[in-house]
Amino acid sequence: MATFAIGDIHGCLAALRTIFDQSFIGRDDLVVFLGDYVDRGPDSKGVIDWLIEQRREYRFEFILGNHEIMMARSRNSRQHLMSWMYFGGTATLDSYGIGDAPDWADHIDRSHWDFIASCKPYLEYDQFLFVHAGLEPGRSLEAQDDHHLFWKKFEIPEPYSPEQKVICGHTSRKNGKIADFGHTICIDTYAYGGQWLTCLNVETNEYLQANSKGQIRRGLL
Repeated sequence: MATFAIGDIHGCLAALRTIFDQSFIGRDDLVVFLGDYVDRGPDSKGVIDWLIEQRREYRFEFILGNHEIMMARSRNSRQHLMSWMYFGGTATLDSYGIGDAPDWADHIDRSHWDFIASCKPYLEYDQFLFVHAGLEPGRSLEAQDDHHLFWKKFEIPEPYSPEQKVICGHTSRKNGKIADFGHTICIDTYAYGGQWLTCLNVETNEYLQANSKGQIRRGLL
């Protein structure tokens, strides 16, 4: 059994499906999704539908991203709704075929809200720490704040632990290349911006990338 991480999907269902069409991931493997399933890309609704359906067949773990936080906050706040729409929420509402009417949230299936609510802030597995944005060194996992877990971007991240490697997304790599800092690997490779969605085998450092055109590329860190 292998362990995989998949970076920020941002509504790019075609790229996600292409990765799972390549026989790169087995049914008994663990797949950790690093958050930001929604916004900016063309089919956020389709992504969540697909993940809910396929988790019956695969071992999936879901990390919460800042875009899911913005979406959830917008349910009961017009101010948060306007902010969320500015940062990509309009594409999500379009994928559901709804606008920003006061009852917009009622038109999203309950299972999708339950999916967002079930996402974890981080996952510790063997020698790996999976998180959306990053971790603050010197603090236990339980003491991490939302700013570091979901929001903070980095240029060169600080090591969190000498024994554990951090696998994250959030800080998009506009060149489509994985950023390997040794102690931290960032696999947000700008799928919605015309680059690649990344799936990384965290134990072997083999990776598979797919884009919205159905193209793939493979490599080794």
